[in-house]
Amino acid sequence: MSDNLSCQIYRVFIRATPEEIWEAITTPSFTTRYFHGAAIEVRGNRVTSHGPDGSTWGDAEVFEADRPHRLSYGWQSLYDPEMAKEAPSRVTWEIEERDGGVCMLSVTHDQLEGAPKTAQSVSGAGWMFVLSGLKTLLETGQPLLPV
Repeated sequence: MSDNLSCQIYRVFIRATPEEIWEAITTPSFTTRYFHGAAIEVRGNRVTSHGPDGSTWGDAEVFEADRPHRLSYGWQSLYDPEMAKEAPSRVTWEIEERDGGVCMLSVTHDQLEGAPKTAQSVSGAGWMFVLSGLKTLLETGQPLLPV
């Protein structure tokens, strides 16, 4: 993670193909198993996120989708009334294939200058828990924590 909370960068190596990682970050049946129960779906130029109870946790524009290498979209934490009042930020996933059946996944959460509560919420353990859960799920077939 960068020291400046307005631009946070996380990287993890995952034993998976770019296509497997892409599916895991864009398909609700995967995201619910590692992303705090959120059903995240990318359809056309929108990304939506729904909580376990069906409430809308996020609904934003997709800025760039280059399957299976790069996905960038808006982020607004609608699940929390205080964070929902903040300016939208941006999340970018970059998948780089490496030798030996491994990919480096980079997640950049930036444009957080107008969203200090969101920046604090997702910093450190926030994104690290999500990425650890994603890695564990893809490599073992089991979620990091029981669902």
